[in-house]
Amino acid sequence: MFSAIRQVTRARVSLPLRATRSCLPQVSRLPAHRTIVTKRYTEDHESVTFDDATGLGSITITDHAQQTLGDVVFVELPTVGSKFSKGDKLGAVESVKAASDIYAPVSGEVVEVNERLDGEPGLVNRSPDDEGWLCKIKLSEPKEIDKLLTLEAYVKTYEP
Repeated sequence: MFSAIRQVTRARVSLPLRATRSCLPQVSRLPAHRTIVTKRYTEDHESVTFDDATGLGSITITDHAQQTLGDVVFVELPTVGSKFSKGDKLGAVESVKAASDIYAPVSGEVVEVNERLDGEPGLVNRSPDDEGWLCKIKLSEPKEIDKLLTLEAYVKTYEP
């Protein structure tokens, strides 16, 4: 096997310089743009990760909430195009222990829902922040993010 690798290496080294340059990846320069992503929490155990460049907020339940609920067996999601005000019922999560409503942490319009949760509601338990997100909302009032809790303030709401 090592001899095959040596042969390939030798063959590439012996190519004219012009031929090897075309194999290099092309790198294009993108304009410098700073994106701020903010994650905030509610006392009702929802979180929103807001990207100021897109104006989208990804809504999830917190890790603490999914641990308290236990194994999630069903997730009720909003429909794309639905508009919500902060505090409106957005959906629900049912587990083997209990059912819990999900409230909109911010105002806006639902632009995407995590359809994987229909067949795999356990994603909420395995990966609440990454694969278990619930929906994405185009915020109508981005300043509402500032009124939500930081991680430290959120943890104080449930720790003794």
